[in-house]
Amino acid sequence: MPNVLIRDLDPGVYSVLTARAQERGQSLQQYLSGELARIAARPTLSESLSRRPRQPEVTALTPARIVAAVSEGRSGR
Repeated sequence: MPNVLIRDLDPGVYSVLTARAQERGQSLQQYLSGELARIAARPTLSESLSRRPRQPEVTALTPARIVAAVSEGRSGR
């Protein structure tokens, strides 16, 4: 299994993480492993967007097109 080493971790961050691990009755390694798995399971915004079906392009409405559509609707074409 791969190992991860984090250098220059702020002591305050370390303190919070160890306290959270203790609250769960876990070692810091167990706690961080679970948190990293949870983060990895959640797709990023770009991953989510790339999985969505592509939406059809919408033609930009201009005042001239709106007037033409209203005129077309009135004439019954």
